[in-house]
Amino acid sequence: MSTFERVREVVAKQLGRDPSEFTEDTNLVEAGYESLDVIETVFAVEEEFDIDIDFNANESAAQELVTVGDIVAAVDKELAKKAVQ
Repeated sequence: MSTFERVREVVAKQLGRDPSEFTEDTNLVEAGYESLDVIETVFAVEEEFDIDIDFNANESAAQELVTVGDIVAAVDKELAKKAVQ
């Protein structure tokens, strides 16, 4: 399963919806997310991939996670860091 597919599963589960409803361009707020949902999704994604995403809900990084693709990019970035270590 690709990073996108795994992230999409987490996002869909968070909203209780079918994963097929989400693309990389899906805007999380337009999909029904509230700020707490984003935080919970980040935690779930970190657990799914065994990574730590550099995320602080009170900082601008939170504003960077607007779409499913943004979460995928954050995961890919952390996986690349992990691979180098």
